[in-house]
Amino acid sequence: MGIGGPAALYLEAATPEAFIAAQRLLRSEKVDVTVIGEGSNLIVADAGFQGAVLRLVNREMRAEGSTVHVDGGVTLQTLVDFTVAQGLQGLETMTGIPGSVGAAVYGNAGAYGHSISERVVSVRFHDGEAIREFDSAACEFHYRESIFKKCKAWVIVSATLAMAPGDSAVLHEKAAGILDVRNRKYPPTMKCAGSIFKNFLLANLPPEVAAQVPAKVIIEGKIPSAWFLEQVGAKGIRLGGIQVADYHANLIYNDGGGTARDLRTIIADLQQRIQARFGIPLEEEVQYIGFA
Repeated sequence: MGIGGPAALYLEAATPEAFIAAQRLLRSEKVDVTVIGEGSNLIVADAGFQGAVLRLVNREMRAEGSTVHVDGGVTLQTLVDFTVAQGLQGLETMTGIPGSVGAAVYGNAGAYGHSISERVVSVRFHDGEAIREFDSAACEFHYRESIFKKCKAWVIVSATLAMAPGDSAVLHEKAAGILDVRNRKYPPTMKCAGSIFKNFLLANLPPEVAAQVPAKVIIEGKIPSAWFLEQVGAKGIRLGGIQVADYHANLIYNDGGGTARDLRTIIADLQQRIQARFGIPLEEEVQYIGFA
């Protein structure tokens, strides 16, 4: 988003062992620690974070047949490009999604009806004391959710993915088409975090709300939050340098000089509008750092 203040300390660890050592040292010194991936889905307070920001930047990956072993610090796009080049099908729809593999697993990232959880066999993570491993079921994946969101002290170290054989040229063409669409919706130079709010699952909506949604809006059991936002006049709203796109109600970006305060004010306003009109909560996809 291009907003927010600095961290008091910023550290990178290239191996899980270095990460664990750094984390233990910081905690022994009573320093507040927050762990981030690539930072693409964060809203940082204007005052910054008066503690240490720690990143695990391990970046190895390898394929064994249709199985891929990938470190959490690998960028998701690097993984997508690798699997496409290897003729491994299953992640091509995620091209253009920023962030790290660890963060993608943490938030069960996805696009075009698919999520990374469909491919996860197991996840290795550090629970603050030791490195453990969960199979996919134990990760409790749901739409944009996992057990790691509930247990924020756990840090994803690596993942094992089960892919399907595919034609590299076909996968590349599909990924290129998706990237073109994504870049037109979210230009690479735009200071944004993609969609700010989670979409809605039709099955979870109150019947009286679901009945108001046109059938053409429902995609694979999900309703874009943008549809609800359009109904409450979200498009084009502006506060300072923070703007809701006039072509996409769930795209909020920093048009220059925006602040975290203004962004949170707009987010709260939109949530209140949806609550007042439909009686349902509008939940953010973004994560917050440095706020009380």
